[in-house]
Amino acid sequence: MGGIQRFEDIEAWKEARNLTRVIYRATSKGPFAKDFGLRDQLQRASVSIMANIAEGFDGGSYREFVRYLGYALRSTTEVQSHLYIASDQGYIDKREFKSLYELSVKVKNIISGFLRYLRSRSGTLTVAP
Repeated sequence: MGGIQRFEDIEAWKEARNLTRVIYRATSKGPFAKDFGLRDQLQRASVSIMANIAEGFDGGSYREFVRYLGYALRSTTEVQSHLYIASDQGYIDKREFKSLYELSVKVKNIISGFLRYLRSRSGTLTVAP
């Protein structure tokens, strides 16, 4: 797959990891840290992005990889939705919301671009076992 030997080499996974790191930092302070439901849901959604990319990479087939990248994309949308709740509750200010949301958009764009690339090369790709 053109230089991708491990899931850690995938740019979408690297950016999802960064998003997860920032989400954990944001959810661990102030009143946000005490809203266990939203905090955990937002953390799980961000972790799911990374996990689905990694899981799909080792899924054994191109079709599985594409399917799991779709799950990662949907988990990113879930993160975005939860960010609105966090903002509405006053857990994050407008600046932090904008920064987190923009990072989530970046992750979505990278995943979407990767999906387009994979779909355009579907006949020539194999996924590492």
